[in-house]
Amino acid sequence: MLKSFLLCVAIGMSLLANAQQAKPVRVIAFYDADAVTELYNTAPLGLQLVYSDSSIQKTTGLLEGTLRWNKLKVSSNNGPVQNGILTFNRNQLVKDDYRIVLTVTTPDNISLQTTLELPTVVGIRFNHYADSIKRDIRFYLNIEGKFSSGKVFPLDTGTVRFATSDGKIIGQDLLLPKSDTIKFVTVEAWYKANERLYLRSVLPVKQAPDNDSLLLKNTDDLFKKKKRRQ
Repeated sequence: MLKSFLLCVAIGMSLLANAQQAKPVRVIAFYDADAVTELYNTAPLGLQLVYSDSSIQKTTGLLEGTLRWNKLKVSSNNGPVQNGILTFNRNQLVKDDYRIVLTVTTPDNISLQTTLELPTVVGIRFNHYADSIKRDIRFYLNIEGKFSSGKVFPLDTGTVRFATSDGKIIGQDLLLPKSDTIKFVTVEAWYKANERLYLRSVLPVKQAPDNDSLLLKNTDDLFKKKKRRQ
């Protein structure tokens, strides 16, 4: 009888302990801000599990926690997550307003969801390398994106489209013909993912010819000029 009683007590205490064991109730996702997700389509992740007793557990890697990624099942509505690295589709990201939903299943088969928000372009600007355009010489249309992360990065024709009032666009270069006589050219730019982000820039065309006398024809000319100065 005593053994049966003790066995019942032990089973009861075990069940009580399991019932009182803290369970994950919320998950928070972080991404590596140094991974330049503004331009690249991968992002190292970190997950923080919040338990019913207010304790927390962090994943290894980015958050330097103890919870190993192979103990979790992580999926997203935009690309796979493998060993803490998310690979996403940027076109899908734009459609989803730069939000990615992660579903995390814990070792005790509890599924939780969280939303990760990645940086978005909030503005674009021209950053011209020169004050004027020369005829018959390609002029690079340098355009930059201002992101919600506060960072600024150059953009290319993959994300921006251009139009010009004269000459032609070749890739991201503007080329005016040598015979052109215009004095100004207007360049327009749209951010493809959100064409409400629009720019217009009026650039002067250099009218005076270059002074070829200042060009060195060979290295001997350089030494001659040095001797004259001496």
